[in-house]
Amino acid sequence: MSGKVDDKSNHCISFILERLQIHQQKWKNESSRTPPLFVGVNGSQGAGKTTLVSSLALTLSRPPHRIPTIVLSIDDFYLSHELQAQLAASNPDNPLIQHRGQPSTHDLTLALSLFASLRDGREIEIPSYDKSAFGGEGERTPQSEWKVVNGVGEERIRVIILEGWCVGFRALEDQELQNKWEKAEIQRKGGNYQGRLGWNRFEDVKFVNEALRGYDSLTNQLDALIHINAEDPRYVYEWRLEQEAALRQVKGTGMTDEQVIDFVNGCKITTKTLQKFFARLNQLDYPAYELYTDRLRLGVFGKEKGKQLQLSIGKSRKVNDVMRL
Repeated sequence: MSGKVDDKSNHCISFILERLQIHQQKWKNESSRTPPLFVGVNGSQGAGKTTLVSSLALTLSRPPHRIPTIVLSIDDFYLSHELQAQLAASNPDNPLIQHRGQPSTHDLTLALSLFASLRDGREIEIPSYDKSAFGGEGERTPQSEWKVVNGVGEERIRVIILEGWCVGFRALEDQELQNKWEKAEIQRKGGNYQGRLGWNRFEDVKFVNEALRGYDSLTNQLDALIHINAEDPRYVYEWRLEQEAALRQVKGTGMTDEQVIDFVNGCKITTKTLQKFFARLNQLDYPAYELYTDRLRLGVFGKEKGKQLQLSIGKSRKVNDVMRL
């Protein structure tokens, strides 16, 4: 993938080690009682989350730190292909949930069960998801292929990194949601609108927002959050196309460029309008980013300061600014 750099790991490692020390002190450094540190990593599609979290896990696990660390992806909690098809069929007029991606398309029961087992240090299997299955629609892998952690004779996991494009997003109150949507719709009708929110029906957006409330049960368990903040959310289109091209090259299957545009926009578009979307590729926003990024940039932990690290990146994915929130 072009433009791939790692100028983020050093910032993140020092941040995680600091939060881990605070976490251990909170539990009076009693290793037998101390639950693992849960660290969220948020970033738009293609921003470099996978590269970053792999580097973080490797660095923390190796000398001199030797901290048993695992990486979870919010993607690995997607509904099975069958359940996703059922969700789409039960809401056929809502284009935002016709494929995996948006809040409501994850199995929160599975995620919460896994979190509980990891928090208690129990032996547990880590689910995984194959995005290339069913022509790019995706499917959860067989449980027999899931990795086992905290097994007999193994040191307990001490750091858990949960990465995903919507990790840390908080649902909006109804009035704020209405205001954002109405503003976007007015801008769309006025012309020269570069977003996506205003092209969606309010009831469809509200469905996703209501589903997102359930994700607080995960967010509230995070001890820290790293936000890879794309300075312009519209970078997601080019980055996402690069991702799928790489997947097709490695596995021989995956989403086509047309399907990528559908996925990022969170809607189905016709072949007739597809050329217009490609012509305006860098002028479109993913609707969820329009709704939730502003709050994320202010910090997701409320009055608890210092628990969020924000790395602002440009189109090249290089870090331009670092903030603690």
